[in-house]
Amino acid sequence: MAHSEPTTRARLRRRRSAAAFVFLIPALVIFVLFIFYPTIRSVILSFQGSNILGQPSGFVGLKHYQKLFVDPSFGQTLLNTLMFTILTVVPTLAISLFISLMLNQRIGGMKFFRSAFAIPFAFSVATASVAFSIMYNPASGVLNGILQRLNGPQIHWLTSSPELAMVSVALATVWMNLGYYILVLMAGLGSISDDVVEAARLDGAHGVRLQTGIIIPLLGPQFFFLTVTGTLQALQSFGQIHILTKGGPVGGTTTLVYSIYQQAFANNNANYGYASAQAVVLCVVVLIISVLQFGLMQKKVYYQ
Repeated sequence: MAHSEPTTRARLRRRRSAAAFVFLIPALVIFVLFIFYPTIRSVILSFQGSNILGQPSGFVGLKHYQKLFVDPSFGQTLLNTLMFTILTVVPTLAISLFISLMLNQRIGGMKFFRSAFAIPFAFSVATASVAFSIMYNPASGVLNGILQRLNGPQIHWLTSSPELAMVSVALATVWMNLGYYILVLMAGLGSISDDVVEAARLDGAHGVRLQTGIIIPLLGPQFFFLTVTGTLQALQSFGQIHILTKGGPVGGTTTLVYSIYQQAFANNNANYGYASAQAVVLCVVVLIISVLQFGLMQKKVYYQ
């Protein structure tokens, strides 16, 4: 009996492990086919040249990487990517926090406004981008219509200058992400204990002091999550840039992901080796930023 009981437990553990592995197989297959294999393939292609049809033409070593770091346009692309990330993540966090704190007030009619501010989350990137392209239209757009009523100038939002185009695309992206950010922050506000808030009020914390000293610090986990996921999403944004500006004017809104698309697929370029080198650089950038965010922010997050 003493020997049979451990044997039975070992068999039970093996059966459970086998059952768990069977359930994991679909996820593992998807991971290998759509993440692991493309990543390894991109790394291999980054060391290979390509012919006019885009087929690998032989090993070229670090040629593509050397070209990247001496190409001034690639440096501008990295800067555009950084600026786009800052212009989308930071304002979205600030605006969604302000709106969420307002929506958290116990005032009649707040359920309607909570639903209204969540609407952007229901729009796809393509749908929202087309809507903003109509709004930005210099001849018939809503924005220029408002300026015309105010005797203001007619502005070419997406074509007059790289800086204005970048801000315009960033504003559209902020609106697209706002609903999701608000939903996450509202969930965080809902998880804060009423006892904690009431105790803070008894200690004299009211208004701005209550929000900045108690409520906002308790939203640390949500801020951390949104900062990391929002940064990754901004670094990989493509749809709104393609629909609104196609990387222009004069490359002013060309981010790293859009540059990869241009090198590999746009205008039948088929320069897969150079595009793959850019993809590897993007992967490294994402990894570095993620490690920095986890290292700098996670220790300062307070989990209830």
